[in-house]
Amino acid sequence: MLEMLEIEPPGEANGTVIWLHGLGADGRDFEPLVRDWGLAEKQGIRFVLPHAPRQPVTLNGGMVMRAWYDLYDLSFDKGEDTEGIERARQMLLSLVSREVERGIPVQRILLAGFSQGAAVVLHTALRMAEPLAGVLALSGYLPQPATLATEKQADPEQLAIRIDHGEQDPVVPFAAAERTCRALEAQGYPVEFHAWPMQHSLCPPQVQSLRSWIAEKLD
Repeated sequence: MLEMLEIEPPGEANGTVIWLHGLGADGRDFEPLVRDWGLAEKQGIRFVLPHAPRQPVTLNGGMVMRAWYDLYDLSFDKGEDTEGIERARQMLLSLVSREVERGIPVQRILLAGFSQGAAVVLHTALRMAEPLAGVLALSGYLPQPATLATEKQADPEQLAIRIDHGEQDPVVPFAAAERTCRALEAQGYPVEFHAWPMQHSLCPPQVQSLRSWIAEKLD
């Protein structure tokens, strides 16, 4: 099981958000934001903030850091770490199963992620037949889009997908978010898309919008 932080409600949890951080960060990255929202106290939502394993990352000269899978380059001209993406999917599915064992139905579990974490939650949610509360992808992209048509299992009418991206993102280009939306819509998945005047980050108006969206999906 992955190392993780958990923010528990004061009483019994009735829903869970599993939030995956970006490359080189860890689960503490979004802890202050989540605590500030107060959704654990107000709505009984548990937040699970796992830390990715440490591994060498080709994109960063082989430097060892927390990463959900290896990245070769952000143009993807050199391909993708197919085996690593599958390992990350299995790790996330294990976290989902753990929540189910703790009494949270799958339809009360929301997957969220930032950057590389967003790629993992999108990849995983689309391959789950059980309906989730939703999937939130921040400043990320859809990995392995060519395999989606044959591997998708999620019902487009039951999976709420929200994608947020900065219009000036220098890390994951805005065009990658646009390509992701087109790929999902081509497979019949409606996407709630939000563009923000920012770089590879979050901005204050977005933060309030995200809180409202999560609160609504787990109301």
